[in-house]
Amino acid sequence: MPWTMNDYPSSLKNFDKPIRKKAIDIANAMLDEGYAEGEAIPIAIEQAKEWYDSATDEDVKELLKEVDPTERSEEGKYYNNRPELLDRAELVVNHEDGWAVQARGAKKPEEVFEDKSKAIQRAKEIAENKGTEAIIYTKEGEEQTRHSYE
Repeated sequence: MPWTMNDYPSSLKNFDKPIRKKAIDIANAMLDEGYAEGEAIPIAIEQAKEWYDSATDEDVKELLKEVDPTERSEEGKYYNNRPELLDRAELVVNHEDGWAVQARGAKKPEEVFEDKSKAIQRAKEIAENKGTEAIIYTKEGEEQTRHSYE
């Protein structure tokens, strides 16, 4: 689930609002790309600090004026700071550690499950939130089923 200014990792609680917001934006984008939370958070914090150190007062004001990119719309779907990712299907594919759930084109899986049924359930949840589809593959890499939420 994407983080917001009201719901974020505890490691961000002691940062000033601009650094926290920038870190949340970066971390959410990294999660969309398939990074694990444990990797995304420290990288996002470091990049947010670097941004803040070189940002002008105007840059900071503009960032704080932006709507929280992960607030829910009236339809209950998430706004995202990378809108092109909202159109990507969620895939369930064979992985060395079980079954991976990842957006089409993502470099890394969002999550890996030992049990395929749990991976399918998670992919369906994500696809429903994004209004895309969940595509399930066999162990051999053949498309097995599609679940559309468009």
